Amino acid sequence: MTSTEARKGDVPALELDALTKTFNETRAADGVSLAVPRGTMLGLVGPNGAGKTTSLSMAVGLLRPDSGTARVLGVDVWTDPVEAKRHLGVLPDGLSLPERLTAGELLDYWGRLRGLGRDLTRTRAKELLQVLELDRAERDGVLVAEYSTGMRKKIGLATALLHAPQVLVLDEPYEAVDPVSARVLTAILRRFTDGGGTVVISSHVMALVEQLTDRVSIIADGRVLADGTLGEVRGTDATLEDTFVRLVGAREVGEGDLAWLSS
Repeated sequence: MTSTEARKGDVPALELDALTKTFNETRAADGVSLAVPRGTMLGLVGPNGAGKTTSLSMAVGLLRPDSGTARVLGVDVWTDPVEAKRHLGVLPDGLSLPERLTAGELLDYWGRLRGLGRDLTRTRAKELLQVLELDRAERDGVLVAEYSTGMRKKIGLATALLHAPQVLVLDEPYEAVDPVSARVLTAILRRFTDGGGTVVISSHVMALVEQLTDRVSIIADGRVLADGTLGEVRGTDATLEDTFVRLVGAREVGEGDLAWLSS
């Protein structure tokens, strides 16, 4: 390996550098900094309103930060967005898709936007639809407008994977996905990281993050409270959920609270 190759290997797959964003005087992200090593799967966890989606949206070029920047494999997302996004696959929060297309038509359109050849796009699309169990809906001519929430998550993942990126950023990818599809999704993500790819997942489900990822970052009030390998972050706590509650805090339900619910 040359010294140049070694230096490239040291560059994080995804780097968030002091990202800051304020909405109506509320600091949604307060200097968020993370470095995700190549070939790893990182779980980004935090309570509702913690700043997870805001931080990821800035990291992938969907939301301009007030200050700070983000880099994909060393390429700045904001000064060289075309090159950065060439390496990046994204499943954003609240994904909006063309409603009046079938999944196959959508992927064909997506491939053209990505500059893929028609034959390559159709070959990859066919395989993705089979693996994600959307091929039957495609054969029946079902439009994306008729898809369930879980099916939308799966076709959204297909669009993120179509151009064979090196880094995936997925916002709540398991939300509303049935157990069988979740197992398929897990197999895809593990194959992706085994092949050298990098995955960042945001989730509220601690058990899922603990089972799936090898690194974890905990964010609350727009700040990173902990970041590292799963073992480093969890420390002596029995579970990641225990660590999360200890760092973030949780209101206990008192004996007299909501007494009117008792019969």
